[in-house]
Amino acid sequence: MAGLGLAACDSTNNAAEPQIPLTAFNTVLDLSNQQNSNLRFDNGAIYYPGGVRGLIVVRQSAGNYLAFERNCPYQPLDTCARVKIEPQVYLYDPCCKSQFTLQGQLISGPAIRPLRQYRTSLSGNLLTITN
Repeated sequence: MAGLGLAACDSTNNAAEPQIPLTAFNTVLDLSNQQNSNLRFDNGAIYYPGGVRGLIVVRQSAGNYLAFERNCPYQPLDTCARVKIEPQVYLYDPCCKSQFTLQGQLISGPAIRPLRQYRTSLSGNLLTITN
């Protein structure tokens, strides 16, 4: 029973924490463009325009790409809440010191949520990212 009470408290705290604003977008990234050369190898990552504060695109493997919002889920309304890439290692917010895996999962907080992930679809050399 005590575990149920704790889960209820956690969901209340999550609800009180501000959410990343929603924005509609549909962007296409050309993987053959030299600016996107980091996406030619596994765990390579780049910054790309889109979303609320920009996107981070990560190549997991050939044909498998992930796209995340750069707006950190911890206090997302703070002007410095912008996630950065530590190449081939992890993603982090230098403002609050939260760290995330290259799959967007939380490593350490104060953030309590993973990064917001967007849909990706690959057709030839074109990667489409949508929310």
